[in-house]
Amino acid sequence: MAVKLRRPILVGGIGLSFSLWAWESWHNSAGQLGEWGVLGAVALGTGFWLWRRNSTSVELPSWRSPLNREQVMMAIAAAETVINQLKIAAEALALPLQERIPQLLAELDRTELRVAVTGGKAVGKTTLMAVLASEKLPQFSFVETPALFTQDGEADKVAKTMAIAADLVILMVSGDLTDSEFQSLQELAADQKIILTFNKQDQYLPEERGQIWQTLQWRTEKIISSADVVAIAVQPNPLKVRQHQVDGAVKEWLENPAPAVDILTARLNQVAQTGQELVYATVCRQAKGLQAEAKALLNGVRRDRALPLIEQFQWISAGTAFANPVPVLDLLAASAINAQMAVELSHLYQQKFSLDQAKTLAGTMGTLMVKLGLVELSTQTIGSILKSNAITYVAGGLVQGVSAAYLTRLAGLSLVEYFQEQEINLNSGESPLKLERLTNALKKVFQENQRVTVWQTFIKQAISRLLPESPAPEILVTELVLNSK
Repeated sequence: MAVKLRRPILVGGIGLSFSLWAWESWHNSAGQLGEWGVLGAVALGTGFWLWRRNSTSVELPSWRSPLNREQVMMAIAAAETVINQLKIAAEALALPLQERIPQLLAELDRTELRVAVTGGKAVGKTTLMAVLASEKLPQFSFVETPALFTQDGEADKVAKTMAIAADLVILMVSGDLTDSEFQSLQELAADQKIILTFNKQDQYLPEERGQIWQTLQWRTEKIISSADVVAIAVQPNPLKVRQHQVDGAVKEWLENPAPAVDILTARLNQVAQTGQELVYATVCRQAKGLQAEAKALLNGVRRDRALPLIEQFQWISAGTAFANPVPVLDLLAASAINAQMAVELSHLYQQKFSLDQAKTLAGTMGTLMVKLGLVELSTQTIGSILKSNAITYVAGGLVQGVSAAYLTRLAGLSLVEYFQEQEINLNSGESPLKLERLTNALKKVFQENQRVTVWQTFIKQAISRLLPESPAPEILVTELVLNSK
């Protein structure tokens, strides 16, 4: 059976192993490590952490400002705006999403806080749930997620979904943070209130407990408040009790100490005082999720309608270039065909591009294609493919026609990719052009359309359009790689 290794940030891997070996050699007994062994490991891990943090220069997110009701209402209104646009395009898809708007509004006045208890295997989640059930915390409802950091990807997904749906997350650990635990803390804390709970502290010496607790607070100071790092023991180890009798006999037995969770329950009661802010944050996340879901559906509908438009313009470009061959760059940079395609696509995506702005956009697309080497690469590839068939290659303007169609298609699909990332523009002004996003969209589309099957299908379609009487050529294409500049 494969053993999954945990990699604590506190324990510096090989460095720690070496330190323990040296210490053991000095004392000739690993059992003599005592408190200094762990404290030495903490010191070593601190140095490793400083090196790691300085070398990566990662900016950790700080705790967000509390939301108010007005901000949440704006998020719900934004989601409703996208749903209304989807309703115009495809009413059947919009109706189920529209029904969730009243649910969000009702959530705003919820008083009970939902808490998700999560963490890796064997950190004490189930036991903590039982202990919390016995505490007087009527303002909270608790749910336990499946264990994180397992090889079961579906369980991890369910756990994170449950955590995101909660108002508050109790993330349990049983020692210093592992890499996986630290990453999960970062992800969750970006949008939620987190209480990092150090359980099983009773398994450490008193000096070790304090050191680990302080280390956890220090390492998470840019992510969560130090007050949200608590130490507990939900199931302390049994204690041996020894009683001396009058007759000199000694009686011994084991007693189970009560769970030590006072610091956690106290923190929960403090958090409950600002519970409304947590509810607002949850509703806002749900509203943004609903907006993203609606936008994805809307983009799907629009893409289905955009593809026939792109095909129409690509064959117009092919026919124009085939009948009257011109340099491909001029065709892309100044052609009214491509500008008109940009106008129609922008209207479909509600981006409000004027014809003059679309002409500028078409010229920008052409320039980007030249800079990225797409024009030269596409033309050379198409020319070399057509050389393999004498009948098609001798036809005047065929290379220009197929190239024009292919590059027009790239331009259209890139605009679709670009428009899908933009917010819906409901004002009367023109949409500004964001060059960096357009460049990234063009690169992505070209990479997706350089596969062998894509080239084969497209060139056959182009030849059948331009030379309908010619037999379809046998096309052999090798994989191409985008040479980004």
